[in-house]
Amino acid sequence: MASPSQDLLDAQTHVWNHMYNYINSLSLRSALQLRIPDVIHRHGKPMTLSQLANALCINTAKSNALYRLMRILVHSKFFDKVNISDQEEPEEAYSLTVASRLLIEDDPLSLAPFALLATNPAWIDTFHHMSEWFHDEYPTAFFTKNQMDQWEFAAKDEKWNQGFNEAMASDARFVSSILIEEYKHVFEGFKTMVDVGGGTGGVSKALAGAFSGLKCIVLDQPHVVGSMEGSENVRFVSGDMFDFIPPADAVFLKWIIHDWGDEDCIKLLRKCKEAIVHSKINGKKVIIVDMVVDEEKQAHEATETQLFMDVVMMANFTGKERTEKEWANLFSAAGFKNYKITPTLGVRSIIEVFP
Repeated sequence: MASPSQDLLDAQTHVWNHMYNYINSLSLRSALQLRIPDVIHRHGKPMTLSQLANALCINTAKSNALYRLMRILVHSKFFDKVNISDQEEPEEAYSLTVASRLLIEDDPLSLAPFALLATNPAWIDTFHHMSEWFHDEYPTAFFTKNQMDQWEFAAKDEKWNQGFNEAMASDARFVSSILIEEYKHVFEGFKTMVDVGGGTGGVSKALAGAFSGLKCIVLDQPHVVGSMEGSENVRFVSGDMFDFIPPADAVFLKWIIHDWGDEDCIKLLRKCKEAIVHSKINGKKVIIVDMVVDEEKQAHEATETQLFMDVVMMANFTGKERTEKEWANLFSAAGFKNYKITPTLGVRSIIEVFP
């Protein structure tokens, strides 16, 4: 049995760990800005500290600092440390992990743009206004800080808009690759699909390429799709999803619903139902890729990731991550008869909703 002093010391460690938890994400940001995953990848094999320092062209006086940065990133499982024996004495070197391979800039499935957005000072600074927000009348801490919502901010700040769109596009490429590889049956039989809030069209382009005869419409705001060029199978339409969604056999929403509060979600889902109601296809539906929180059944890290994202939604948007019961309430209020949840996209699920 632990002594009272040991309990206090363990509690102190717990408090300190959370006080400094931001070091993980900001060390990762530094690694991406230095392009460490790309440098090791291009090298083609594990790199020693001196090789890495030379390739990064860092100040030689800061080699030990690079070692210390790599040490925390090895601890966080973004890199592995291995022994190589090219010389008489074995030497330690750094290699990529599955996680850091997802951060190689030129990789088709790279999540680097998303990681850079999530660690952007403008994004993180929102959380410095959380306590202030709890006392004011604004809808989000982002609004408290910027006096406008995310969408107004993106329409005014081209650099932020570009970074946000690149982040969403990287996630779209990642998700669509898995959907096409393992869940094609979810999309089979459709001739038309509307990708609501589909950004630069990453998912629609991938699905249209995978299913011959499928025509996709990407619906998003003018500052997102205004300069986008369509193709024979992918068309871009600017508009407000709360006002009108073009008719189709299916409506697809990837990470859209969680941005909004319940009232707005019900309004949006009703528009989705209107869009598919006249389809003659058997199996017309709304397809949602989003999180379903289940604290009792999920692994600790998965739940923690979902709860992190829930607070991101609270601070930056007006939405939240929902439990199955909360999802069911939305679908029922919007007039849908049935739904099916497939919890196999990591911390996200495929939710099929039937009119």
